[in-house]
Amino acid sequence: MVILFRILLLIAIIVLVYSAIKYLVNPKRKLELAHEKKQFFFHDDKKNVRKNFLITYKGVLFEGEKYLGTTENAFEVVSIYVWAKHPDKLQGLDRQDFYFIEKEIFIQYPNATIEWKSPIKEFLKHE
Repeated sequence: MVILFRILLLIAIIVLVYSAIKYLVNPKRKLELAHEKKQFFFHDDKKNVRKNFLITYKGVLFEGEKYLGTTENAFEVVSIYVWAKHPDKLQGLDRQDFYFIEKEIFIQYPNATIEWKSPIKEFLKHE
């Protein structure tokens, strides 16, 4: 009976440690933490083209929609549409901030063209 209790206790500890590790390395948690601290974080599942990516930068959450197309050598993401989830939080961002975000997206998807949705699109047109 004592041996069975020790085995169950060991299994419970292993499950608890496993759950804690899964929680700590969860990319969604890292995204939320970076969003709260107003830091940059890029959350994306590169293997799933249908799944949108999320970027947090200076407390603003952006979402990007990827579209697959052809390049000279392969099928790759060739078009990306990006918008702010809450446009009212864009206050204080300047052109350099949006260029930084574009640069980070180009690192992940070098063959893609980036289209910003309104109101960012209009802001970037007035250069």
